[in-house]
Amino acid sequence: MSDTFSTINFNKSPDGLVPAIIQDSNTSKVLMLGYMSDEALEKTKELGTVTFFSRSKQRLWTKGETSGNFLFVNEITADCDGDTILIKATPAGPTCHTGADTCFGEKNSQDTRIGEASFLNYLQKEVIRERKLNPQDESYTSSLFRKGINKIAQKVGEEAVEVVIESKDDDADLFKNEVSDLLFHLLVLLEQKNIDLDEVIGVLRSRHQ
Repeated sequence: MSDTFSTINFNKSPDGLVPAIIQDSNTSKVLMLGYMSDEALEKTKELGTVTFFSRSKQRLWTKGETSGNFLFVNEITADCDGDTILIKATPAGPTCHTGADTCFGEKNSQDTRIGEASFLNYLQKEVIRERKLNPQDESYTSSLFRKGINKIAQKVGEEAVEVVIESKDDDADLFKNEVSDLLFHLLVLLEQKNIDLDEVIGVLRSRHQ
């Protein structure tokens, strides 16, 4: 995720809110418009998922927090006056609460979406990162972060071996479970290294252009 501005002037509006336009990074379709406070913008940058200030609920609201249709941030910029935000994002599903692709009734090409793979972004940025920033005693993920990079890397290696072993058998369910364990621990390792999955996807994209 990249930022191409330094300051937003939230004081221009009496309520301290500025409009935020959300655009699909892949199709350039405008998906929706919401409003952000200073805190909402910081939360968006921290989590990597679009977070607004809901004027009706009078609180921060992460798009997709109930539907799962998150907007994964790729770039944040502002207009020349510093009072409107433009966010280029990857939608995890329909953006509008009606089920439409956009809040303007436009069709957004489905074949440019990441689809189910976007859940991995959610898993890293919303779940794993939360366990790292706010550790919980009973959380397995938090315990991995407490043990440090060596233990996390070791778990990735162990799970990779399990994948190899299960690949030689014919039990598809066991194989899928082992691959899932490997992906999860790899996301934990990425988070420990402060590397977003998006950055790895960027490397893959650059190899296939």
